[in-house]
Amino acid sequence: MNQPATGTILIAEPFLKDPNFMRSVVLICEHQEEGSLGFVLNRHHQCTLDEVLPDMEGFRIPVFYGGPVQMDTLHFLHTYPQDIPGSFEITDGIFWGGDINVAMDLLKAKAADPKNFRFFIGYSGWSGGQLNEELKENSWILGQASKRLVFNPETSAIWKDALKGLGGDYELMVNFPIDPSLN
Repeated sequence: MNQPATGTILIAEPFLKDPNFMRSVVLICEHQEEGSLGFVLNRHHQCTLDEVLPDMEGFRIPVFYGGPVQMDTLHFLHTYPQDIPGSFEITDGIFWGGDINVAMDLLKAKAADPKNFRFFIGYSGWSGGQLNEELKENSWILGQASKRLVFNPETSAIWKDALKGLGGDYELMVNFPIDPSLN
């Protein structure tokens, strides 16, 4: 896989210094000539769902930092396309968005498992050609998204698991230090 597409993941190369993306994994939810949009899968935001949506009191579901763009927006991924109208399939079994009121009603009624949702504040975005340039600079390693990775409850393991999933020399990268000059 050498080109980004909807459903691919961007795995930050081990020495990427950008604080928004250091050791991150980003799910690409939309990739077009005009630009790309995705969500950082492995960075917790400081708040929980009940703090973002007051009518969800008691639902201390983690919220993630989707990226540095439009930090006043809430997005979600899920596995309930048959129940949440307006969902968009990203890749096999992973869906983006839809009617958030229906999603909240499903959670309140315990008709949906919170583990099958990921909520994000903001998103990661690239203008046309920008992501391809970053790939040429070797800032990212491309992989394929999976439900196991996207909904992994062990958020701190997602970056390493994504690299291990690629096999070969990529598996060795999981032990690289953040700053090799400190070795």
